[in-house]
Amino acid sequence: MVYLVSFAFILVFAVLTALSKSFIVVQQQEAVIIQRLGKYSQTLTPGLHIILPFFDSPRQMLKINKQKSIDGRTYSVLAYSPRIDLRETVYDFPRQNVITKDNVTISINALLYFQIIDARKAIYSIENLPEAIEKLTQTNLRNLVGQLALDETLVSRDIINDKLREILDKATDKWGVKVNRVELQDIVPPASIQQAMEKEKKAEQDRRATILEAEGIKKSAILTAEGEKMAAINKAEGEKQAEILRAEGVAQARIIEADAEKEAISRIIGALADRGKPDQYLIAMKYLETMTAITNGANNKIVYMPYEATGILSSVDGIKQMFDRNP
Repeated sequence: MVYLVSFAFILVFAVLTALSKSFIVVQQQEAVIIQRLGKYSQTLTPGLHIILPFFDSPRQMLKINKQKSIDGRTYSVLAYSPRIDLRETVYDFPRQNVITKDNVTISINALLYFQIIDARKAIYSIENLPEAIEKLTQTNLRNLVGQLALDETLVSRDIINDKLREILDKATDKWGVKVNRVELQDIVPPASIQQAMEKEKKAEQDRRATILEAEGIKKSAILTAEGEKMAAINKAEGEKQAEILRAEGVAQARIIEADAEKEAISRIIGALADRGKPDQYLIAMKYLETMTAITNGANNKIVYMPYEATGILSSVDGIKQMFDRNP
């Protein structure tokens, strides 16, 4: 009886174990490779699947797991797992030394974003997929950087990323892997090179500052000269306009004075037309006005009158007598 109970217990345990191994639930964005007696059988997609226990078994592969170190940085570690993650995976490569074209050793840290698109190829085409991708990336990165000088490497990250991604994507296609993106995180040159670059940068900044200062002084001098030139031109133009206006005023005044004098002479001629000689009268009056202007002043003057003046004065006296006779 005891043997029967033990046999029944073992039988039930075996059935339960077989049932537990018969059902596999595959999560979304995962795949499971099933082998039957060591040979590829099928690829399980997301959902519930039933397999033959003890005949069918999942094939395990190395995958990248994540864990955090003490300093908080995420490192990539490898572990075997029967489930193949079809999501995009980030692989943080350890820092490595690379020699540039001009024989400068620099340290580069890279990130690789890849995705398994064919689980069967990822299992059977390569033994250790993460290691193969890492070695392939390091080799091609050394080749690309070795073709560039240090200055070109520091300013050509995007070019290196694109070329490296293209090379890796083509090489990993037979492994069922799609390389989506490659990013160079840090490019660290030696300390001596960094100091030299800092000095060169400071010298370049000083040179630019000197050039900018000189250009500022030059532009300031040019603007000052142009301002003085415009001021002189404006001043000269103003003086010119003032002289023109002054001359026009004098000319206008002379014209008005001449018109007035013309009118006065015309009236005098009209008044003396029947009584005497108007021309002698006008000459005599101008002579008297001139003599008056000469004798005006605070100082005593001795005026010598020419002999011809007596004739002029006599003509004036004659004109006076003429007016007295013909009132």
